[in-house]
Amino acid sequence: MTLLAEDLLLLLLDDTSGKPVVDGTRMPRVLAGAVLLELALGDVVTPAEPGEDVKKGRLVARDGARPQDPLLARAVDLIGTSKPMKPETAIEKLAKNLRDELAKRIVGTGWVREEKGKVLGIFPTTRWPEVDGSHERALRSELSAALLDGATPTPRTAALVSLLSAVDAAPKLFPDADRRAVKKRAKEIAEGDWAGKAVRTSVEAVNAAIVVAATVPAIVAGSG
Repeated sequence: MTLLAEDLLLLLLDDTSGKPVVDGTRMPRVLAGAVLLELALGDVVTPAEPGEDVKKGRLVARDGARPQDPLLARAVDLIGTSKPMKPETAIEKLAKNLRDELAKRIVGTGWVREEKGKVLGIFPTTRWPEVDGSHERALRSELSAALLDGATPTPRTAALVSLLSAVDAAPKLFPDADRRAVKKRAKEIAEGDWAGKAVRTSVEAVNAAIVVAATVPAIVAGSG
C-alpha cells in the first residue's frame, strides 16, 4: 500500500506539465501533514489527551509496532526522541526534503518521470509529468464518488480529502464541477465523524498546523 503522502503528491502534480498545483509554501507542509495523519490512522503518533503526562495537543509516540516504512519510522523517531512538540513544529521538521523523497518514490513506481530544466536558463526547476495514470485514476475515482456523488468515503479517502481541503486543492482535481460545491463537500468530509477520537483530533491538529505553518513564513517574508 502506498503512503497517504505519496498519493497526495501524485494528486497535487499536474498530469501534463508535471508541476505542483499548490504553491511551494503549502506543498511540503501538507505532505508532512499527510505523514502525521498516516501515523495517527495507525495509532502510532497522536496528540496527547487530557490526563496524560504530556501537555494536551502535543504529539506522543505510542507504544506498539514500529512502522516498516523507513520514512514513517524516521518520523516516529523524530517525534519520539524529542520533547513533546506541537503538530506545527513536527510539520516544519518533517517537511524538509520530503517532497523530493516522495517524488523519487513515485518515479520509482513508474507513475511519473522526472524532468529537470532551468527557468530563464539560470534557475533550476524539476517537474514530474505523468507516465502511468492507473493508480491516480483509482484515487480520483474514490475521491469523485465522495466529493461529487455523495458516497461515504473510507477513512483513508476521507483523510486524503481532509488534506486536500486544508490547502483548498479539492476543486482543482475536478475543474468541470461546481467549485463551491466541491469545496463545501470536502470541508464536510474533513470535519465529519469518519474516524475515532484520536484520529479526529489529529485531523484537526494537522489541518490547523498546515494553515499556521504556511501562513507564518509568508507573513515573515512579507514583513521583510
